Amino acid sequence: MTTKQRQRFWYIGTLILGCIGLGLIIASAFQENMMFFMTPSEVLKESQPTQQIRLGGLVEKGSVQKEPETLSIRFKITDNSASIPVIYIGIVPDLFREGQGVIADGKLNENGVFQAIQLLAKHDENYMPPEIAKKIK
Repeated sequence: MTTKQRQRFWYIGTLILGCIGLGLIIASAFQENMMFFMTPSEVLKESQPTQQIRLGGLVEKGSVQKEPETLSIRFKITDNSASIPVIYIGIVPDLFREGQGVIADGKLNENGVFQAIQLLAKHDENYMPPEIAKKIK
């Protein structure tokens, strides 16, 4: 091999290794930030109290209690087989109401109450992916 061929070989080899390393870093970052929601039944079976999770389901009818002075709201999220009490402090989305779908980001505390740091209200749609419909039923 001549000197030019060796330089080209090392250049291409370094470039390939760099691309592989960058790809692994990007894949790792996406995997850490990806968070699927769990239903109350799944959370009660699988979750540890300090684990950050996304809880999804329906707002249980008759469970919403608002405290206007503190912007605190208490309600229950249900999947029609289990329910978890939730506390959220902040302004709730416009579409938030009883019987509607909601996703809450937060942690389950030692008392079994989910402390939400963010609420996402889901609007009413006729279409629901089969795996989500199966989880809720």
